[in-house]
Amino acid sequence: MRNLALMILLALSSPALAEGPEVVALGDSLTAGYGLSPDEGFVPQLQRWLDGHGAKATVVNAGVSGDTTAGALARIDWALTPGAKAMIVTLGGNDLLRGLPPEEARANLDAILTKADAAGLPVLLVPMAAPGNYGPDYKEAFDAIYPDLAKAHGATLAPPFLAPILSQSDRQAAMNTLMQADGIHPNAKGVALVVEALGPEVLALINRVGDGG
Repeated sequence: MRNLALMILLALSSPALAEGPEVVALGDSLTAGYGLSPDEGFVPQLQRWLDGHGAKATVVNAGVSGDTTAGALARIDWALTPGAKAMIVTLGGNDLLRGLPPEEARANLDAILTKADAAGLPVLLVPMAAPGNYGPDYKEAFDAIYPDLAKAHGATLAPPFLAPILSQSDRQAAMNTLMQADGIHPNAKGVALVVEALGPEVLALINRVGDGG
């Protein structure tokens, strides 16, 4: 039933007349647009940003709220649509919220990137930064996952998803004005900042499609 619901979501989130290569945005609630109206989430805002910069590409929303890296791995084969030419991977937040072992997240993300490699897809890997409440060893192990795997698979390593918000000089004000009440998900203004930071990275990803990966 969950698979059917996601297939319907993917169909609805893609323009009827796709233009240019399809870029699959694989992720969790940050990608799916949790708590936001249909036009305010990461994917629709990114699509508008790309359109405004003359990019001929269609971003496909393959975000599922609550997904861990294991959940995304379980659906990767059919999340990668036949027309997919590139992939944005934003995963790990729910692994962190559950305190799952970093080695599990590493193995799952490694397997996801291996699938992308087999399909010949260039990947933009967007990290999640571990908080310090699990201890320095956990944080060090988790944060190392993304640069290690990007290097191993030839993926492009982006800045952490929430970096444009968390790096604001007045962090408390940023949390109040750029995040939803849960303190986990950005609001529409926060997503706009994220898109401004990641947009150029996605443009470069699209260019890799044109260059043959």
